[in-house]
Order: sequence, then structure tokens, then C-alpha cells
Amino acid sequence: MNKLLAHIKILRPLNCTIGAFTVIITASILKQMSQVSVWLTALYVVVCYNAAANAINDYFDIETDRINRPNRPLVSGDVKQQTALFLAIALFIIGTVWATTLLFAATIIAVAIALPLMIFYSIWFKGMPLVGNLIIALILGLTFLFAGAALNDMQKMIIPAILAFGLTAVRELVKDISDVEGDRKVNLKTFPIIAGVEKAWWLASVFAIIIGIGAILPFIMGKYNYWYIIFVLFGVEIPLVITVFSTMKSPTIITAKRVAQLLKFSTIAGVFAVWLGSI
Repeated sequence: MNKLLAHIKILRPLNCTIGAFTVIITASILKQMSQVSVWLTALYVVVCYNAAANAINDYFDIETDRINRPNRPLVSGDVKQQTALFLAIALFIIGTVWATTLLFAATIIAVAIALPLMIFYSIWFKGMPLVGNLIIALILGLTFLFAGAALNDMQKMIIPAILAFGLTAVRELVKDISDVEGDRKVNLKTFPIIAGVEKAWWLASVFAIIIGIGAILPFIMGKYNYWYIIFVLFGVEIPLVITVFSTMKSPTIITAKRVAQLLKFSTIAGVFAVWLGSI
């Protein structure tokens, strides 16, 4: 049973569930819930790609995880490296097959853009200052565009995509701060390593202020209702304010670990804000 749970854990079911909900929420926003076969196929693609990306990321990150996340299945030995690689390849193939059955624009976003970014991120881009952060943020934003393209209405998903991109960019930079010890030992060149932890915190706070202001604009422009601003204020703005104040009060690695978890909740809250704001 422990082995089975470890193999499930490496796919990070919570992340996959968030991706699945993103597709369902997109279908709801676009009033396309009746197109079950379409959004369900898009959901399969997102879950498969998400799970595969998580597995291949753990495969390439095993050395840094020995320091930063010693409880990960590969580090503990509950899952073999070859198994993680096999799972990643198999899930990428399955997701790609599903993607080719959707509208052409959705197929292009999935196969020609998201898939290469996911693979090359783990191999090359992860250790590049800010580049890796922005790629992860882009992949998260593409989930909304992909689901919208699959349902033939991508334009309405641009704002959610931008919001997801911004929140993820902040969180990924904070995560890099929390992982600086392990990343340094394997010679990764993340922004906190190149510029220093304090400057990384400063940049994260700048990102937080920009996305905090940007998140309010759709409500001011009349794009979403009052439910949107309520969820944004409590689920997005408060965590971003905490990020900024953390920079001022205690810009440390330990603080980064806590803020990164909070910002993960913020991303989920942002998704629900867009959904409720569209009703």
C-alpha cells in the first residue's frame, strides 16, 4: 500500500486536481458544460500532462530534493527513477493522443507549446534565472487558454490566464528562495542564487504589487461581479500583502517556505474568483 501511495504521490494529485477544476471552471464560465465529451477530453489532457510534468520534474530534481524535499518518493526510494521516467513518457504520450482529437488551436497549444515547455523546463530552463519561473507561470496560464480553445472561445479566458500567470510567477520566485540551499549544491543558477536572497525577495514583492493591482482591474472594468472582488480580496490580495510584508520584516528562506504554501492557496482562490465572478 505504501508503494502504491508513493507512486500516486509522485504525480502530485492535488496539482492534477487543480488542473482538472480549471478545465471544468472554464467550461462553466463559457456556458459549455453541455459539451461533456470536449471538456472531458481537455481535462484528460491537462491531468496527463500535469502528472507527467510532475514525474519528470522529480526525475531530474532528485539531487536537489535530497536537501530541499527529503520526503519525496524518489529520494526515499519508494519509487525508482526509471519508473518515474516511464510514467512521465507514458502520460505525455496519452495526453498528446487525447489532445489531437480536439480543435486545432487547442492541439497546437498543448502539443506544440505546453509539451515542449514542460519537458525542456526540467532539462534546461529550471536553473536559469527567472526564465524557469516565467515558463512555469506561462504553462499555468496556458491551461485556461487551452481549455478555452478546446471549447472554441479562447478570448474570454485571457484574463484568467493572465491572473494565473502572475500569481504563479510570484509563487515560483518565492519557491526558488526556499530551495536556494539545495539548488546551490547542484549548481543551479536561479535568481536567488545569482542575485541573493534579499534581492529575490525584493523582486517577489514587486511582482506581488503588480499582480495585486492587476487582479482588481477586471472588477473595475466591469468584467466580473462582486463575488470576484470578494474572493480576490481575501484569497489573493491578502496573501500578496503578506508576501510584501514578509520581504520587509523577515526576508529569509524559512519565511519563503511558508509564503510559498500560502501563495498556492492564492492561486486556487484566484481560479474560484474568476468562476464565481462570471456567474
